[in-house]
Amino acid sequence: MTLAGRGPGRTERLVLPGVLTAEQAAVTVAGILAVQRADGAIPWFRGHHLDPWDHVETAMALDAAGEHERAGAAYDWLARHQNADGSWYAAYPDTPDGVAADRATDRGKESNFCAYVAVGAWHHHLATGDDAFLDRMWPTVYAAIEFVLALQAPGGQIGWKREAPEKGGVVRPAALLTGCSSIYQALRCALAIAERREDPQPDWELALGWLGHAIRQHPERFLDKSRYSMDWYYPVRGGALTGTAAAERIAAGWDRFVVPDLGVRCVSPNPWVTGGESCELALALWAMGDVERAVQVLRAIGHLRAADGLYWTGYVFDDDTIWPRELTTWTAGSLLLAVAALGGDPATTAVFGGTELPTGLAPDCC
Repeated sequence: MTLAGRGPGRTERLVLPGVLTAEQAAVTVAGILAVQRADGAIPWFRGHHLDPWDHVETAMALDAAGEHERAGAAYDWLARHQNADGSWYAAYPDTPDGVAADRATDRGKESNFCAYVAVGAWHHHLATGDDAFLDRMWPTVYAAIEFVLALQAPGGQIGWKREAPEKGGVVRPAALLTGCSSIYQALRCALAIAERREDPQPDWELALGWLGHAIRQHPERFLDKSRYSMDWYYPVRGGALTGTAAAERIAAGWDRFVVPDLGVRCVSPNPWVTGGESCELALALWAMGDVERAVQVLRAIGHLRAADGLYWTGYVFDDDTIWPRELTTWTAGSLLLAVAALGGDPATTAVFGGTELPTGLAPDCC
């Protein structure tokens, strides 16, 4: 399947009444491009760090906006800076002369950070129809997925991270539901890439089946992070929960996490709504077919938009205070992706809708 984009400036799928006009979308895209380094790296904001997951999320937003060359540069940056074991470090500093990949500020290797390259690579291919890009990125994606699956436990869940080399490089086997739900989506995209290249990966199919089973049936295999809204919606956002199970999960946490007309709490019961969580919930709602509430959530965070088109990370509503005072590329990127999905952008709907992604093999026991 190839869903080729129609070139730069493709903003017609980034318009949503009450959320974004074409002019606003263009300003937001320009704001992201102003932060992206010439080498392709996309830090949170100038002078802050880059992490691999948010770097990919923002690159995907650039593809949704038709900025395929700049998105491709972001993936090239990842390919150039991948560690020999298939991983990336958790954080790289943005220095005056670029992102200093050789001076990582957090040398831990987080599993979901490393897996997400597969989502971005498949999205870029669907947006551009560029088979050469997919062939070029395949060794990077393959090595990343192999690194991640080396952290999978017999129960299907995947360990959070491998510690920094100076800390012995030991594996932290505790699993995070949010991270594993993101890895679930990444494995499906990695398998789609493998299918496209006619390079089957049966071990990945088994791993995906076990991971999905753990997410759906064994909450006890994950650390209790139920205070965080991500743990609430991410099994839906990542595609592990669908249909009635997804609807029931979202209904169960709605009043706890959603603040009408303001957005989604990051942590319950803290009076702090965040743009990234709100946009990701909107994606989960869209995937469920709940378009009306997805749009409502996106409209609610209009108060986080700044004059330069970027979005503040969060807002403390008890104090009427923007906090932290950060305009993050990944918050803007998540907003653009949610709008692109709601607008029917083919590449974005394919990656986040998941109906055409591989489903893996069901485990043969409980």
